[in-house]
Amino acid sequence: MSLKTMKKEDLELLSNKDIAFMILEEGKRKLNTADLFNKIIKLLELPESTFEKKIADFYTALATDKRFILLDNGKWDLRSNHTSDKVIKVSDDDDEDENEDENEDEEKQEDEIEEDSFDDTEDEDYDDDTNEELKDLVVIDEDEMELEE
Repeated sequence: MSLKTMKKEDLELLSNKDIAFMILEEGKRKLNTADLFNKIIKLLELPESTFEKKIADFYTALATDKRFILLDNGKWDLRSNHTSDKVIKVSDDDDEDENEDENEDEEKQEDEIEEDSFDDTEDEDYDDDTNEELKDLVVIDEDEMELEE
């Protein structure tokens, strides 16, 4: 059923997302959030104040609905109009290669971690600065802290 032939009472039963879906499906063109929501407001004959009150909720609803996709130019379109042409063929050989690559990566990471272990003799300047900053500090045990309170 097309939006043009639907009665206002029927439109009111639909969610804003469903109406947006129908607008994008029938219009065959992409629209930004504001234009799309304005069309819905006009179709439902809602007051203009609805726009400012509900535009954020409408945007969130579109963003979380998997039927819609937000394009780089800030316009919404139906996800079904944007399919990938790439087909990935997975075979048993590919799985074995991936497992071998993962094992090699894990071994490299372990080696790097061992090489990066902390060595306090390398950064003597750091120790000097830290000691200088900490020379005025006093250590207080828990009993002394309780007495101060």
